Amino acid sequence: MTAVISTLRTGHVGLNVTDITRSLAFYRDALGFDLLGEGKEDGRRFAFLGQGGDLVLTLWQQAESGYEPASAGLHHLALSAGTVEEVREYEIRLRRLGVRFAHDGVVAHREGAASGGIFFHDPDGTRLEISVPSGAEDAPVPTPGAPTCGFF
Repeated sequence: MTAVISTLRTGHVGLNVTDITRSLAFYRDALGFDLLGEGKEDGRRFAFLGQGGDLVLTLWQQAESGYEPASAGLHHLALSAGTVEEVREYEIRLRRLGVRFAHDGVVAHREGAASGGIFFHDPDGTRLEISVPSGAEDAPVPTPGAPTCGFF
């Protein structure tokens, strides 16, 4: 028997972090998320982050080491912007904060794609992307023959 159910979509993403104070500052100050709630009890530190009152990201201080690309789990966290100009504004803000980038500037998602964005790392090394569906037509492709967001 097949039941009709609604289409699933991502509700929010939860990330394990090594230092909640450092990660909270990054996601709040560098990326503009609002702090919706937090737990400060020893051994149970967490932060709920969102935009417009909607939960987008939770941070859990329970990791003992940074992000490990070779381990199973999260590959990268992709965030969407409205325009390629907004992506470039984020790039400027992040560079001023000394954030480590995977590629230089806005890059296309693949050869011939109009979509693209910036690829960078949070304080624990988690891979992040801010992209748009169009506007990156003339941007370089750092990984010919493969999706840019797959190899960084």
